[in-house]
Amino acid sequence: MKLVPWTAFGELSTLGRETGNSWSRSFDETPSTKLVIGEWVPWIDISETKENVVVKAELPGLEAKDLSVSIWGDVLTIKGEKKNEEEEKDQHCYYCERYCGSFYRSFRLPVGVQSDEVKETLKNGVLKITLSKAAEPKEDGC
Repeated sequence: MKLVPWTAFGELSTLGRETGNSWSRSFDETPSTKLVIGEWVPWIDISETKENVVVKAELPGLEAKDLSVSIWGDVLTIKGEKKNEEEEKDQHCYYCERYCGSFYRSFRLPVGVQSDEVKETLKNGVLKITLSKAAEPKEDGC
């Protein structure tokens, strides 16, 4: 057996690595852990087609009346709230992973859009926002 000398820096390095790994596992964004202190955060996809920017948000259990979408300059903001369901008076909850509360997400859009041409649909818990791209300025040949 070969003896390896103990060094404080080696131990600190190992401790730092283990702490970092534990921290990463604790805040890894998986569907069951995508929570922020006191709030839930819906999953968002932003894509682009030739004519539009398309934003999709997973919002299970929400209705259109629970949501607000706004555009200010090149920033799109989605706000909403999922209300807590009433428990029955004799019911005791042992384990609860379903979320409730408000959320607020803002995104800088990748291209200019026409804020007066926005289509929103909410179907099967997915909010789809379609934003028409702004016309690109024509070059005058100078």
